[in-house]
Amino acid sequence: MQQWLLREEVLDLRHGRCGYENREMTERHADMYKILIIEDDAVISEQVSKYLARWGYETTCAEDFENILPQFVSYAPQLVLLDIGLPFYNGYYWCGEIRKLSQVPVVFVSSASDNMNIVMAMNMGGDDFIVKPFDLEVLLAKVQAILRRTYAFQNQSTVMEHRNAILNLADMSLLYRGTRLELSKNEFRILQLLYENAGKTVSRETIMKRLWDNECFVDDNTLTVNMNRLRRKLEEAGIHDFIVTKKGVGYHLGD
Repeated sequence: MQQWLLREEVLDLRHGRCGYENREMTERHADMYKILIIEDDAVISEQVSKYLARWGYETTCAEDFENILPQFVSYAPQLVLLDIGLPFYNGYYWCGEIRKLSQVPVVFVSSASDNMNIVMAMNMGGDDFIVKPFDLEVLLAKVQAILRRTYAFQNQSTVMEHRNAILNLADMSLLYRGTRLELSKNEFRILQLLYENAGKTVSRETIMKRLWDNECFVDDNTLTVNMNRLRRKLEEAGIHDFIVTKKGVGYHLGD
């Protein structure tokens, strides 16, 4: 057993995927913090996840290491534990990508403990660095301290995700597989409404009302022009069949 593992905690990896929620603690703490663990060693990620859950944290482990951002946006964590040596892209890359969307605390957890790697991690936007092997109690103390310093109030997400396309509510842009699309005000408001109603069809009247409420004069023909321009922009970026027309009803996001 590696040094950082507590001896009394031996995982049975045959049961379930990583991701634990301490139900007893959840009942007592309505605002339970969520932690995303980005670590490709299943033993480490499972052990850390299980230990943090015992202290009332909700945890999940990244599974698709080629597409971390959609998992980050979907889970909306309050803290990220991030290894450096990952498949496809390293932790520095993913920290930089996360920083384009969010200021959520990122703690690097790595055996690459030389000064150059620690400095690089901090320069890429990391908030702390924990060296493997480590004691789980030390990890817990650092997690608690960072969360305490960061969240004096409830943080609200500023991004939304569908089919790997990430809508940034702060700067009205859409990020898809590394490509950033600048949206007009109308294009952004149309997409935001469709994202908010993912899985549902939104009527043309509802879309026009949203645009009208934002002091943009939009009639039926203007909406058609805006929708066609938005679809063309999405297609050119490789996001095909993203907005689907339901004839006589309205529009919805494609599956």
